[in-house]
Amino acid sequence: MVLKLEHVTKRFGQFTAVDDLSLTIPEKEMFGFLGANGAGKTTTFRMILGLLDSTAGRITWDDRPIDYSTSHLVGYLPEERGLYPKLKVLDQIIYLARLRGMQKNEALIELKSWLERFKISEYENKKVEELSKGNQQKIQFIAAVVHRPKLLILDEPFSGLDPVNVEMLKDAVLTLKQKGATIVFSSHQMHHVEEMCEHLCIMQKGKPVVHGALKEIKREFGKKNLIIHAEFPLDSLKNYPGVVKATPTMEGILLQIEGERVAESILKEIVGKGFIRKFALEEPSLNDIFIEKVGNSYE
Repeated sequence: MVLKLEHVTKRFGQFTAVDDLSLTIPEKEMFGFLGANGAGKTTTFRMILGLLDSTAGRITWDDRPIDYSTSHLVGYLPEERGLYPKLKVLDQIIYLARLRGMQKNEALIELKSWLERFKISEYENKKVEELSKGNQQKIQFIAAVVHRPKLLILDEPFSGLDPVNVEMLKDAVLTLKQKGATIVFSSHQMHHVEEMCEHLCIMQKGKPVVHGALKEIKREFGKKNLIIHAEFPLDSLKNYPGVVKATPTMEGILLQIEGERVAESILKEIVGKGFIRKFALEEPSLNDIFIEKVGNSYE
């Protein structure tokens, strides 16, 4: 069940929110969407879900449009949380699960399993408004996955969560992927996308500026990061041939360099000048790639 977007465009009057976007999202994989606010991520999600009609282009899942006939196979966690504050957790989740075609008993078993996993079983009969923001977010997540969707769309799932709850939610998302769900998610935290996704798309002003497999994107970027911690000054390396960018750190310097040969040359240059505590060559981070491709418009 491959999700395909073919030349998808969405205009609101004179404003183009998504501009000729074509993507293929592989089955049973986790696909990351990155972009500054206003880049077109949420609009794209809403078109995939059929909540918004595209102005042009075609969106298909398993070669079929996503509509009411497929809604029981799709889960959505919106960025703007949308639970009923006065309803009890149990009543709310059962109601939403029934809308997705689940039997009440089946939904109850699934709900209790998720509440236990998130260590919030005691909130089953509490009103949503009585819960902390983090626990409300867990309930919203359960609402998105209680019917065991094959396609799961998560819009900023980790925003506003403390580190413990982020790890708990990440673990839950990875479990769903292992069980065969296709997961598409956006995040402001690039390290989450880097850690969890095989494929990704970086959007800017409605257009994809980077798109593909994470490994390939990093390889094609070409540049690498060189971390040096030493007991002697390293300022002279800022203007060394092949150094693209130099950032002083508390322990030494972080250099963005053009390749492995530059690292080899720098090592020969500094050996014998004093004690070197660390000399490490690393792949570029997604943050490095994002800044180069999108610039400082990222928030």
